Amino acid sequence: MLDKTWHDLIEGTEYPDLRADTPAFWNAFATLIEARRQDRACVVAQLGLSLDGRIATQTGDSKYINGRDALAHLHRLRALVDAVIVGSGTALADDPQLTVRLCHGRHPARVVIDPNGRVSPRARVWADDGTRSLVFGGAQDLPAHVERIAVPGGDIPPQHLVAELAQRGLIRLLVEGGADTLGRFLADGQITSLHLLYGQLILGSGQPGVVLPPIAKLSEALRPDCKTHVFPDGDILVACDLAPPDQDAGGTA
Repeated sequence: MLDKTWHDLIEGTEYPDLRADTPAFWNAFATLIEARRQDRACVVAQLGLSLDGRIATQTGDSKYINGRDALAHLHRLRALVDAVIVGSGTALADDPQLTVRLCHGRHPARVVIDPNGRVSPRARVWADDGTRSLVFGGAQDLPAHVERIAVPGGDIPPQHLVAELAQRGLIRLLVEGGADTLGRFLADGQITSLHLLYGQLILGSGQPGVVLPPIAKLSEALRPDCKTHVFPDGDILVACDLAPPDQDAGGTA
């Protein structure tokens, strides 16, 4: 049974905006909460998408597919993790801050996967605000406070990335974007919990939310244990629990 107040989820911090929500809402955070309490590793991913599974139009327009309730949910996830991860494409397209603003809580470390050094040194993700900023690769002229992690080759296996961050004390991670980065983590079996946040719109075309290697049979599909919650503004959360990397598929509920 999860605690009834947000104060118990984030040590010493109270969340006055929290409504009395459904058990599915609380259960969505269970994996992260238990990981914090037991001081163990956990990788959560989130994706905001349309009802037909698109994260942006064909031109890349994506602000805002979700309403404020779903955005607040994302910020609560950020407040529960050690670090939030984005790929260079997301950093370039959205220029995100990756901070906790719609609820009380500390900012997570910001991690950018940028093996080709595409992200500008003036991007907001490098803000020198006391929060750690780390980059896999990165441009040569990034601010001095940014922690660099060497990239041995072109692509960085998600398992290697998770291990490198763990060595730096960052074990509870949120993969926030984009679709390619999330898909690679999912295909590599690194995602423990996936939060899909559906906005109330149908695009009909555009960029797909999750892209995985093709499968031949339905028996090969991922079959997570899912819980659904409808926010007051109508957006829908589908929280998917996936087997941890060291657990075989037969152990999933």
